[in-house]
Amino acid sequence: MNSKRSTVNSSLVLLFTLMAFRLSAQSFTMEQVTNYPFPRELTSCVKGSKIAFTIEDKGKRNIYVAGGPDFTIRKLTGYRMDDGQEITSVTISNDGKWVVYVRGGEHSGNRDRSVIVNPANLPQAPKIQVWSVAFTGGVPKLLGEGDYPAVSPKSDRVAFINDNQVWVASINGLKTGKPMFDVKGDCSALQFSPDGSKLAFVCDRTDHSFIGVYINNNTPIQWIEPSFSRDASPRWSPDGKKIAFIRTPGIDLLAAVATIPGTQGPATALTGSGRRNLAAQTKTVADMPAATPAVAPREGGSRGSMQPWAIWTADVTTGKGAPLWKAPATARGSFPGIDGGANLHWALNNKLVFMSYTDGWPHAYSLNTSGGAPVLLTLGDYEVDNLKLSSDGQWIIYAANTGPDKKEDIDRRHIMRVSVTNPVPEMLTAGTGLETYPVLTGDGAGVAMFSSNGQRPLTVAEMPLATKKIKLIGEKLLAADFPLKQMAIPQQVIYTSPDGTIVHAQLYKPVSGPAKKPAILYIHGGPQRQMLLGWHPMDYYSIDYSLNQYLVGLGFEVLAINYRNGIGYGYDFNRPSAQGANYIDCKAGGEWLAAQPDIDTTRLGVYGGSAGGALTATALARDSKLFKAGVIIHGNSQESLDNWTSPTMIIHSDDDRNVAFSSGVSLIRRFELKGNPYFEYMAIPGDSHHWMSYADIVKVNSAAADFLKRELLEKK
Repeated sequence: MNSKRSTVNSSLVLLFTLMAFRLSAQSFTMEQVTNYPFPRELTSCVKGSKIAFTIEDKGKRNIYVAGGPDFTIRKLTGYRMDDGQEITSVTISNDGKWVVYVRGGEHSGNRDRSVIVNPANLPQAPKIQVWSVAFTGGVPKLLGEGDYPAVSPKSDRVAFINDNQVWVASINGLKTGKPMFDVKGDCSALQFSPDGSKLAFVCDRTDHSFIGVYINNNTPIQWIEPSFSRDASPRWSPDGKKIAFIRTPGIDLLAAVATIPGTQGPATALTGSGRRNLAAQTKTVADMPAATPAVAPREGGSRGSMQPWAIWTADVTTGKGAPLWKAPATARGSFPGIDGGANLHWALNNKLVFMSYTDGWPHAYSLNTSGGAPVLLTLGDYEVDNLKLSSDGQWIIYAANTGPDKKEDIDRRHIMRVSVTNPVPEMLTAGTGLETYPVLTGDGAGVAMFSSNGQRPLTVAEMPLATKKIKLIGEKLLAADFPLKQMAIPQQVIYTSPDGTIVHAQLYKPVSGPAKKPAILYIHGGPQRQMLLGWHPMDYYSIDYSLNQYLVGLGFEVLAINYRNGIGYGYDFNRPSAQGANYIDCKAGGEWLAAQPDIDTTRLGVYGGSAGGALTATALARDSKLFKAGVIIHGNSQESLDNWTSPTMIIHSDDDRNVAFSSGVSLIRRFELKGNPYFEYMAIPGDSHHWMSYADIVKVNSAAADFLKRELLEKK
C-alpha cells in the first residue's frame, strides 16, 4: 500500500512539474518568433556607396535603400499584402538613379522559376513583372511582364526575358517593353557589353545551347563558337572585345529516352514538351540565368558521378573561340554543384575567376586569359560561398566557414576578401556571429552584408574597411515584441557516425525544466545545406530555426544535424562513397540524443522538410522504436510501412516546384490502404516549396509544433 501511494505521489509530482514547466516555458507565441524582417537581394551601385535590398516583413516584401556615410535605411516601395510575390533581381543602375527589380514568381524552385505562384489564392492570379523606381523615391514604373532583367551600363534601358524571348524597355518606363529580337529557342543570361552597345545571351535549344550577341536590328545575331555542346554564363572582357563562357557536353536525348521504362529505345524519341522536360531535368547550374544566383542541386549525386566542363574565350567580332582551361576529368573536377555554379567572372588584368572543388573544397581560382594553370586564391580547409567581384574588378569578396576559432568557426560564416592578383586572403569579420552575402560598395570603402547570431535574426549591416566595425543598420526594423533574449543559443555538438565519420550538429536546450526532457532531431533539407551556430541566412532554414526555438520554448531539446551529402566539410563529406551515409548519420544523431542523461528516450521525435522530410520518413519507417513521432514536410518517400508504428504528420503544399505534391498523395494513400490509424496530414493549397505566404509559415510551423507537443509532451 505504501509502495503504491509512493508511486502515485511520484507520478503526481512529475505531472505537476511538467505542467508547471510547460506553463512557464510557453512565454512567446509562434507569431512572435516568426515575426522578424528577413533581408534578401543585397546589391550595390558600381559607383559611390549606394546599396539596395529587400525586406520581407510578415509576408509583405519591399525594397529598401541606403547610402554612405551614415547608411540610414529608407523604404522605397509600398507593397502591403502577404500575397507571396517575391521581389528578385534587384539592381541599381550605374548612374545610381534607378532601382530595377522583378515582382512575382518563385525563383527558388527546381523548376517553373518564371511561372506565377498564388499562395494567397487570389481570384485574379498575380503576374511576374519588371519594374523600376527612382532611388530617391516615387511611384514604381512598370516596364513589362517578364523576368531576369539586365540594366544597360548607360542606365537608359532594361533588357529582360518574356516568354523565353528578349524584350527591352526604357528604364524610366516611358517606353514599355517590346521584343528586342526573335530567335529560335529559349533565351536567358542577358549580359550587356561594357559600353552598352551589345547584348550577349544564352539560347537554349534543348539538347544544345548557343551564346549569341545582338547588336541592332540591321545586324545578324553573332553566334559565339557554335557547337554541339551546351554553352552558358557569358562574361564580357572589360574592353568588350571578347567573351568568356562555360562549355559542357550536349544532352544525348536519344540515349536518355532509351533509358526510360516502357520505351523501345532510340526509335521512340520524345518530341515537343516531353523532349523539353527531359532536357530541363539534365541542365547544369550553369544554365540558370545570370541575373539571379543559381541554386545548388537539391539532391546529392554519387561520389563517382562526373560533369565535364571547360572555360572558353572567343572574339566577339568573328565569333571564333578556343578552350582556355579544361576541368580535370575527375569527380572533384566536375562542374561545381554550388550556388552560382562556376561563379565565372572577368576580373582586372585579364584574369578570369571561377570556383572549383578540385582540391576537395569549393574554392576560388584565377586564370590568365593568355593561358597557364589556374591559381588557387582561397587556400585552406574551408568552404567559399556568396562570391562577388568588386566593381573595379580587383577584389573577390565572399563568405567562408573559417576564422580565428578553429573549432567552432567551421559551423559559422565570416566575410573574407582576396585580390585577384595576389592569393593572400584577408579576414574581414570574426566572432560568434554569422556574416553572409557580402557586397563591396562601389567606392571600395566598405562592405554591406547580412548579419545574425544565435539569438538575433538576419539583418542588414555595413562595415567600413578602415575600421572593420560592423554597424547593424537594419536592426531597428525588428519587432518590439520579438523574444530576442528568450532565444536559445545553439551549442556545437560533434559526434562520430558508426563508420567513423565525424558529424557536426547544434544543440538547443531549454534553460529549465524536468531532469528528463523530451527531444527532437531536426533534419535539414537540400541536402546541400549546412546548419550553423546561429540564425540561418537562408529564408527556408530561418523558418525552421524559428520552429526549433519555439520547440525549445515548449520544453524540448533540439539537435540540428549536418549529415553527409551536406556542405561545409569538404568534398568527401558532400559526396560520400558509403551507401546511405546520410541516414547513417541521422540515426547516429538520434542515438546520440537518446544517450544523453537528461533526455527522456520515450519522448524522442524527429522532423524535417524536403530531403530532410524524406530522411524523417526513413527514420520513422526503419526506427520507430527510437523515434516515437515525427513530422514530414514535403518529403518524398517510398519506405515500407511494415515497421512504421510511430505517429506521423505529413504536410505538403500543392504548388511545390521541388518535391511533387503527388509524393505526399502517394505516401498518404499507402497509409490509408494499409489501414494505419497513426497519421495526420495538412495540405496547403496554392503555396510552393518555400512557403511564400507568411500566413502559411505560421500555419505549418504551428501544426508541426502542435503535433509534436501532443504526441511527445502530452501523451501519457
